[in-house]
Amino acid sequence: MDLALIKSGRLDSVHSNRLPLLERTPAVSQAASRIAGYPVVTPRDHDWAEEVGRAVERGRAGLLALQAPDGHWCGELEGDTILESEFVLLLAFLGRHTDRRVQLAANYLRAKQLPCGGWSNYPGGPAEISVSVKAYFALKIAGDVADEPHMRRAREVIRSLGGAEATNSFTRFYLALLGQVPYAACPSVPVEIILLPRWFFFNIYAMSAWSRTIFVPLSVVDAYKPVTPLPESRHIRELFLEPPETPRWPAKPTQAWCSWTNFFLGIDWLLKQAERWGLTPFRRRAIRKAVAWMRERCQSEESDGLGAIFPPIIYHAIVLKCLGVPDDDPEMHWVLKQLDDLGIEEDGTLRLQPCKSPVWDTALSLIGVADAGQPGDSEQVAAAVRWLLDKEVRRRGDWAKTVRGVEPGGWFFEYRNAYYPDVDDTAMVLIALARTGHAIRGACHPAVHRALNWLIAMQNSNGGWGAFDRNIENEILTKVPFADHNAMLDPACPDITARVLEALSHYGFRVGQEPVDRAVRFILARQEESGAWFGRWGVNYIYGTWQVLVGLAAVGFDMTEPAIRRAVRWLKESQNADGGWGESCKSYDDPSTAGQGQSTASQTAWALLGLLAAGEGGCPEVRAGAEYLVGTQKADGTWVEEPFTGTGFPRVFYLKYHLYSVYFPLMALGRYAVGCGHRVPVVSRTDIRFDAAHGLPRPKGVAVNVSTLDR
Repeated sequence: MDLALIKSGRLDSVHSNRLPLLERTPAVSQAASRIAGYPVVTPRDHDWAEEVGRAVERGRAGLLALQAPDGHWCGELEGDTILESEFVLLLAFLGRHTDRRVQLAANYLRAKQLPCGGWSNYPGGPAEISVSVKAYFALKIAGDVADEPHMRRAREVIRSLGGAEATNSFTRFYLALLGQVPYAACPSVPVEIILLPRWFFFNIYAMSAWSRTIFVPLSVVDAYKPVTPLPESRHIRELFLEPPETPRWPAKPTQAWCSWTNFFLGIDWLLKQAERWGLTPFRRRAIRKAVAWMRERCQSEESDGLGAIFPPIIYHAIVLKCLGVPDDDPEMHWVLKQLDDLGIEEDGTLRLQPCKSPVWDTALSLIGVADAGQPGDSEQVAAAVRWLLDKEVRRRGDWAKTVRGVEPGGWFFEYRNAYYPDVDDTAMVLIALARTGHAIRGACHPAVHRALNWLIAMQNSNGGWGAFDRNIENEILTKVPFADHNAMLDPACPDITARVLEALSHYGFRVGQEPVDRAVRFILARQEESGAWFGRWGVNYIYGTWQVLVGLAAVGFDMTEPAIRRAVRWLKESQNADGGWGESCKSYDDPSTAGQGQSTASQTAWALLGLLAAGEGGCPEVRAGAEYLVGTQKADGTWVEEPFTGTGFPRVFYLKYHLYSVYFPLMALGRYAVGCGHRVPVVSRTDIRFDAAHGLPRPKGVAVNVSTLDR
C-alpha cells in the first residue's frame, strides 16, 4: 500500500474490498480461515495432525478444569516484591508491625533475594534500587539485623546503585511516612489540583486513570504529612550515601536551564514555600473534595477498592489514618479487606497480587476453548458468558469526563471496578462473545451494541486507542517530579489499537470505513525499523507484533504489503533454536534485545498467532513453533512458564499472568490444528445489524460509515 496515501488519509478502494465476507458453507473455506485467524496448512503427515489434535484436546480439558463453578476463570497475577514490601511498610505505619503477616511476607522477600543481594523487578533482571530499598526496609521492620549476611549483601548492592536517595518518588513517600527522610525530599503533590477545572492543562483528568487513583489519595497524604516513628533499630540510615536530611531536589534537574523538568521543580519549590508560610487557603476545601472523590469510587457493591489496584488501596488506608478513622471503623475494615483479598499464603510465605484479572482471564479462556472446539452451546461456555454479561459496566465513570454522548458500556479487568472500564477488556470480551457464537444471541445484543458504541467513542484523535481514557497524551505532564513511575499518561498504543480492530472485525468493520482507516494509519506509522511493533501491555515486541498482525488481517488489510512482510521476517528471525520464541523485560530498557530471551509458551503462542494471521501457516517456522508447544505441554494440558510476560508499567513494573501459559498456547494450537485437518467448529462472524436505534456515536473528528453484514 502506498504510504503517501496512508498519510494523506486516503486508502485505496481496492484494499477496502480485498477480503471477502465469510461464506456460509459447511466446510471452512480459505477466505473464512483467514478471517477467523485459522491457517491453511498442508500437514506433513497424518500422525503429526493427530498429535496436534490430542494436544488441543488436552489443553481444552486442562483449561476447563480451571473454570470456577459460576463460570469464570481467574488465574494468579504475580508482580515483583514491591507488593510485599509496601504491605509490610503499611502495617508498620498503622502500628501493626507485630502482625503475623509481616513475618510471612518477610519469608517471601528473603526467598526472592538475588545472589548479589538486591531484588529485581522481574525474574532474571538486575537489582533495582527502589525495589531493593523497600525490601531491605521491610526486612528491618520484620526484625532482620543489619549485620546479617543477607542484609550486608543487600546494603552493599543498594549503596553501589546510588543509595536510598536514588529511589523513585513513590518509595521516598514510604520512607517519609516512617520517618526515614523528611517530606521535603518528596515531590509536592498539591491536593488543590482537584479543584482545577478540566479545561486547565493540568487537572486530575489529564492524567491516566491509574495515576489519578494514586494521585488523589497521595495528595491528601502529602497535605497531612503523617509520620509513624520507628525504633532506631528499624531505621535504614545505613543505606544512604549522604545523611538523609541533606537538602536535595525531589527530581534531578536537567543541565539545560530552560526545560519543563526545571520549570516544574521551580513550581515544586514555590509550593513548599507556600506550605511553610501557611499560604494554602483552599486546602481544607480541597481535602474534603478529594476524600469525597475517593469515597464515591469505593462503593462496596461496585468496587474492589479505589481503582481496584494495590497502590491506591494502600494510600486509601493511609488517608483514613490521617483523618483519624479508628481501626475498627467499617470503612477502614473494608479498605484493609481489599488488600487481604489480594494476598496468597503458601508454604509459610505471603505474597500479594497487584489486583485480580477475572474478566480478562475469562474472555481469553473463552476464546481459547472456542479455538479448541468447545461448543458454544455447552454449559461451560454459557456459564462464562452469563458471568461476563453480569459484569458489564452500566454507570458513567471517569472516562465520561472526556467522552460525551455515549451510553455507558464495556467491561473492566477485575471483579468490581465500575468507574474504570477499559478498552482492552471490552475488546477482548467482544471477541469472546463473537468467537463462541453468543454475540448473535438476543441476550447479548444490548451489551454488544453498547460496548461497540463505547469503543468507537473512545478512539483518540490520532486514530489509536489507549486503555482507560481518550486523548490522555500531554507529554509535558511526564516532566512533573512525581511522574517517575513512567505511567503518567495513557497514550494510544499499537497493541490495544489492533485488538480493537480485531474486535470490530467480528461486527462488520473493514478497511475502507473511517474508524478502521484511522486506526490502520496510526498502527503503520508506529512500526519499528526492524519490522516489529512495541508492546505496551505485554512483553514486548513479540506481543505488539502478534496483535498488530492479527488485527490488520481481521479487518481485511492486504497481508502481502511490505510492512507486513517486514514484521513476518522479524518474527521468523527471532525464533529460538528450540523452535519457540521468548523475549525478556530487558527489551524495554534496551530495544536492541527485542525478541531475545528464553522460549516461553505464551510468547511462542503469540508469534504463531501472528504468523498464522499473516498467512504463514505452512512455513517451517510455524511447524517448529507448534512442535515446541506440543513437546513442552504437561500431561494436564497446561504449560510451565517462569518469566514475566505481562507489562504493567514499562521499565518499572511487570507481571506474570499465570493463565497466559494455558489459554494462549491453546489458541495457537487450536488455530494451527484446523489447517492440519483437526475439525474445530468455527464462528467468525455475527449477524448483528446496526440500525437507527443502535447507531454508532460520532465523537469529534469521526464521521462513521457503518456497513451491515449480508446474511
